[in-house]
Amino acid sequence: MQGGSPPRAGSPAACGLAAEKEGDAPQILLFPEIQFDEEKFLARVREAVERDGYCAIAVSEGLRNKEGKFLSETGLKDAFGHSQLGGAGEIIARLVKDRLKYKYHWALADYLQRAARHIASKVDVEQSYKLGAEAVRLAIAGRNAVMPVIERISNKPYRWRIGVAKLADVANKEKMMPRDFITADGFHITAKCRAYISPLIQGEAPPPYRNGLPDYVKLKNAAVPKKLPEFKV
Repeated sequence: MQGGSPPRAGSPAACGLAAEKEGDAPQILLFPEIQFDEEKFLARVREAVERDGYCAIAVSEGLRNKEGKFLSETGLKDAFGHSQLGGAGEIIARLVKDRLKYKYHWALADYLQRAARHIASKVDVEQSYKLGAEAVRLAIAGRNAVMPVIERISNKPYRWRIGVAKLADVANKEKMMPRDFITADGFHITAKCRAYISPLIQGEAPPPYRNGLPDYVKLKNAAVPKKLPEFKV
């Protein structure tokens, strides 16, 4: 099992790319957009184990129960008032153990996943550098309260460009995954979703290595003269 971190469907959906045919892992994806149905879920786990001999599950921390509450809500809030989440994978693992008596292992990728530059795709690296360069350009130009964004032009061939969005339009807002990106049963991704996210993992771009370890760039963090007036809350 893998537990995602923020309440978004991106991580489970990305995991779904690994399953190219029925029976491939992960057999079950748990999305925040789909209300968690305990009995339906357990039935699907049992079905997968009886068919494949095991069941791999990717879990979003944003998973909600029938009452609309996060399964992994800790009771804490972040600076934006969002619920702090943690441990959805463990909750699901214990449910499987308690109800189905299956042996299990669960893992939380968390920072190891987020910092895994050595397995970033070529597309991911290119977009990251382009976004960073555009952010610097905007800052030098004195643009405030904006951020660079990626605008997709087409899927096949995959074409994109850098655009600019107002922070007021995106800050503290959440865009959920389209329902037609999720299968009717709510447990996996559709062909439409696969077509959308597959281009993002194309190409290899390993970083340079030194003494067997990735040789990451160390920034000088040199300050530049302030261009904007002091911001007061």
